Amino acid sequence: MRSSGFAAVLLCLAVLAACGSTPPRGTATHSPGSARPPAEQPTASQTPSGSMPTGTGDVEVQRPAGEPVLVKGVTFTKLPGLDRVVINLVGEVPGYSVRWVNALIQEGSGEPIDVQGGAYLQVTVRPANAHTDAGVPTWSGGPVFPARLGNLRSVVKTGDFEGVVGIGIVLDHRAPFSVYERTAPDRLVIDVAH
Repeated sequence: MRSSGFAAVLLCLAVLAACGSTPPRGTATHSPGSARPPAEQPTASQTPSGSMPTGTGDVEVQRPAGEPVLVKGVTFTKLPGLDRVVINLVGEVPGYSVRWVNALIQEGSGEPIDVQGGAYLQVTVRPANAHTDAGVPTWSGGPVFPARLGNLRSVVKTGDFEGVVGIGIVLDHRAPFSVYERTAPDRLVIDVAH
């Protein structure tokens, strides 16, 4: 009986090893005061593309520092029940945070950005640049990009300073949101409910 139990354990271990697993590239953390505990936070590994947003708590994914990725631009569209903001990147998705703020602030100067909305999400991507080594912008235009969708009023370039790129999402009202990552091409996606 002992040898058959040992054989069963070995068989289970062999099956698990054959399946393989990929450890997560980063970690998601929960911010104090958020509406949900960490296990229910909308994170890149938990939120499938196209599902309705359900979380309202801040999201933070930390990754080891490396070469800054380039932010090529931000696109947005209205989908049934939600608005989607896509941050297009050259390079793997680095660390990022998405959090509610009372107002949008220009990174570097600390000056308030004059945009009107009922709620504001601040997206911070690091390490990242929105310009080449020669100083040529890779995300041109703005700083305010009008959207006028279901809930999304505009997207704002809040900064490109010292390896940190800031993107403000101006909404009519506070609503559940989801954050997830995609590859080929690399991008960070934020869905906000109407």
